[in-house]
Order: sequence, then C-alpha cells, then structure tokens
Amino acid sequence: MAPEESTSLRSETAPSPTPAPSGPAPGTPGAPEPAGAPGATRAKGLLAVLMPVGIVLAALNLRPAITSLGSLLEEVRDGLGMNGTLAGLLTSVPPFCFALFGFLAPRLSKRFGAGTVVCGGMIAITAGLVVRPFTGNTAGFLAATVLTLAGIAVSNVLMPVVVKNWFPDRVGSMTGLYSMALAIGTSLAAAVTVPLNDALGGGWKGGLGIWAVLGAVAVLPWAVLSRQGRAAERENAANPAPAGPGDALRVTRSRTAWSLACFFGLQSTAAYITMGWMPQIFRDAGISAGTAGVLLAVTMALGIPLAFVIPRVAIRLPQQGPVVIVLGLCGLGGYLGLALAPAGGAWIWAFLIGISNCAFPLALTMVGLRARTGPGVVKLSAFAQSTGYLISIPGPLLVGILNDATGGWGVPILFMACLMVPQIIIGTLAGRNRTIEDEHLAKAA
Repeated sequence: MAPEESTSLRSETAPSPTPAPSGPAPGTPGAPEPAGAPGATRAKGLLAVLMPVGIVLAALNLRPAITSLGSLLEEVRDGLGMNGTLAGLLTSVPPFCFALFGFLAPRLSKRFGAGTVVCGGMIAITAGLVVRPFTGNTAGFLAATVLTLAGIAVSNVLMPVVVKNWFPDRVGSMTGLYSMALAIGTSLAAAVTVPLNDALGGGWKGGLGIWAVLGAVAVLPWAVLSRQGRAAERENAANPAPAGPGDALRVTRSRTAWSLACFFGLQSTAAYITMGWMPQIFRDAGISAGTAGVLLAVTMALGIPLAFVIPRVAIRLPQQGPVVIVLGLCGLGGYLGLALAPAGGAWIWAFLIGISNCAFPLALTMVGLRARTGPGVVKLSAFAQSTGYLISIPGPLLVGILNDATGGWGVPILFMACLMVPQIIIGTLAGRNRTIEDEHLAKAA
C-alpha cells in the first residue's frame, strides 16, 4: 500500500519502524525487542486476530438499538405517552445523530486515533442502552437514545476506513464480513426482542436494555486495540507520514462524492423507515406483534448472505449501476405489494424489501471504490454518510405525519415506493468508474 494510504487506524495498530534506540543493546536487560522477536511476532498475531473480531463485534452493535425499538414502538409510545408525530420524530433521531456525529468522526480519529474512537463508541452504545429504559420520560429517553446513536455514528463512519486500510486487497470480502455481521445484529434484534421482553416480564424496558450486554462485549477487543493505538500514535508523532494527494482533497467539490452521499441518503431513508415503521404496518394489518417482529427479522436477515455476496460482485464490476437497478426494482415491488396486500403477501414483501435494503453494503463498498487513498476514504466516508443521513432525516418523520393525517398506510407506503426512483438514478451515477482523487487532479490541471 502506498504511503499516503495509511490512516490513523492502520498507523495505530501497525506501527512503522523507528530509528534504532540509543538505550541498551538488544539482548541486554531492559532493551527493546527487535521487530522480529517472538514478543513482537505475538503482538502482531494478536492484532491480526483482534482486528477482524473487533470489526465483527462492532458491526453487531450498530443496529440493535434501532431495530429493538421498532419491534416495541407501540409499547414505548403507550408507556411514554407519545403520539404518532412524536414517534415519527423518534424514528428520525438515528439519521440525525448519524449526520451530526458522523461529521465529527474524522477529527476525533485524527486527534485520538480511530481505535480509541471506536472503543469510545462501543462504550457510548452500552451506556445509552443501560440508561434508556429507566429514564421515565420522553426527554430522558431521547437523551439516552442520542448517546447510543452518537457511538453508532462515529463507528459507522470509521468502519469503511478500517476495512480499506487494514485489508486493502480484500475490500470486497471484508466489507461483506462487516456488512454481514451488521445484518446479523439487525435481524437478531428484530427477531428476539419481543420474546426476550416477554421472558423478562413484559412491558418494554427489559427488551430494550438487554442489548447493552452485546455492547459491553464489543468494548473488550477495542480496548486492547485502542491501547496499542495510543502507543503507536506517540511513535508516529516523531515520524509523520508524508502528505499525499488525499490530504488536499475538497470532497464537497466532487460530483462523485455528492452522488454517493445522495444515494446513501435515499437508501438510509428506506432502511430507517423499514426498521422504524414496518412492524407497525404489519401489526395494523392484523398481524401479531411477534410475527411482525419476525417479518422485520426476515427483511434484515436477507442482508446476512447478500451483504457478503453483493460487495464481492460489485467490486468485480467496472460500474455498480446494474446492482443498484436490481435492488431498486425489488424495493419498488415490495412497497407496492405492501400497499395492496400487506397481510396476504407479507412474507413476499418482507423478502423483496430485504433485498432492496442491501443497498447499504453496496454503498459502503462504493465508498472504498470511489477513493484511492486512505485520507480520501476517510473524507469520503464521513461526507457520504453524514450528508446521506442528514438527507434521510425527514423520511421517517414524514411517514408518521402521513399516517396520522390519512389514518392509514396507503399514502405513506406510496411515498416510500416513489423514493426508489431517484435512488436508482442517483445510485447509477454514484456507481460510475471514477475516484474523487481523479476528479481533484483533473480540476487542478
């Protein structure tokens, strides 16, 4: 990998060689171990194992806070006295937080190191999930939710950077592994939150709070990676990497970056509407709460195999437009069917919408493909995800308003279907074979 492709996390966990120490000679008491010494080899081996484990555990924690709430939204609304508009606002909080805190991720990563930031993100997720069920009012519930989502937001932005810089030759497969773990966490929370909640005494508090356990587990590997990263940061401060073309990028001037950000925003709109409202749509159609949760789980579970396959397919194509079109057409079919026969064809619509929601791992893959350098990936990931989540904020809220205004789901679902059209068009533009560095150099010339 070229020197300019090293970002904070790679430099954290894979320290560069340093000048020979002036202290004791190797082999004497107190002398540092040579790079090839057994201790150094063991450290590298430990990091080689911990990094994939850390990626998987982080990914598992990036959606349960959201999908568990979707499964128990009616109980939370009743318990906290929310109307439909306020509940719609609650479903819009995730993209708002992802946009707000996602913009901070590159600065935090540069200041503290990506490993430390992700570790902090896992701690924030765990703390928010512990506190949220016991706040007792809507304001406290929202505040704890924001804390959890802040941790998710910074980790969202840094995961493509981790993959690009630790596995530059396996972007497709590692993005697939990360996306697959994310889909497992999403679908698992959707499927088992209601049964777990019932087993913990009903209501809604136990079903939401139990996911803090998974967050606590994820803190462990990232604490080790963070500690290793802080030692490497001190070393890198004395041996800074040379500036590369990615450092001078102004990503806001890139048409490719804007296309990718809009595509990310549209697919995020569909995803958060699905996670926040689809169980309620099925419940209002006469389907039980447990079955509605399972239907959402099926929708999310399709991302488990497809999130691994789609990035591997996309990375082999010169352009990703054909994949965008197929996923968009599945979404159109699923939403139209949901409007016409929500209960009768529930499993079919859940299946089609699940395929469509795999635009998320495709978007993550395109982040790695549309930038050549490490700094470029950091900037593009932060811009595309933060801007995209900002774009997606009105969608879930508007669905709640439309449902309240019309007294049904026909108009909201039609709105969801219409969003698939610009998603297909803009996603095809984002999938063109070009990079933001090439655009930058062309404009500079």
